[in-house]
Amino acid sequence: MAAFDPGKPDGSNQSLEIGLPNGGVPELGCLYEIPARCGRAVRVNKGQTLKIINPVGFQVCDFWIFNAEDLSEYSSMEHLHTSLLSVMPKVGDGVVSNLRRSLMTITADTSPGVHDTVIAACDHARYRQLGVVGYHDNCVDNLRQALMAIGHRAPAIPAPFNLWMNVPINADGSTAFAPPVSKPGDYMQFRADMDVIAVLSACPQDVTPVNGEGTSPDRLEFQVDAA
Repeated sequence: MAAFDPGKPDGSNQSLEIGLPNGGVPELGCLYEIPARCGRAVRVNKGQTLKIINPVGFQVCDFWIFNAEDLSEYSSMEHLHTSLLSVMPKVGDGVVSNLRRSLMTITADTSPGVHDTVIAACDHARYRQLGVVGYHDNCVDNLRQALMAIGHRAPAIPAPFNLWMNVPINADGSTAFAPPVSKPGDYMQFRADMDVIAVLSACPQDVTPVNGEGTSPDRLEFQVDAA
């Protein structure tokens, strides 16, 4: 069996073709789209803000943050749980790294604040478990491809901060997948606490109801603004 390579995608999609220029540098104030089922990466310098918009309301965003100067430092949900003593980050909370440093701080959230920090990103193996035959777009490959599109390689596959994903945790510790409770136009905003590369995936999940019931995966939008 070949050794696991965290940077190598199991398949490909449009994510490889839509990288921002100059290593992911955005035009400030410009609204960018993440096509359905795809991912994009963007550099956000210290003090700048990243606004992530959910135009349709039901679309989940798998979200990762990397130290732009050293991608081996990245957002860590297990360290976040320890830092916050909570599995549900809110406005004012810092998203911390595997080195326990704040990478970005949540400065706005227009949704009811229901997000997930427990569930791993969907990948090729997960869709096989769900009975999908053949390749299915997935958030892990979107992460890999989004970084490749701006000249980087994923050093690891961290657990994502799943924006707008609704995973109720019951008193007995069991979990479930439920449709998002966010509404069209909801957004979250993050301030960079150091120079970072943020990766956003418009989750392709269409087997469980995490992207709504009776809906199909859809687009997301984002923009970066000056400090």
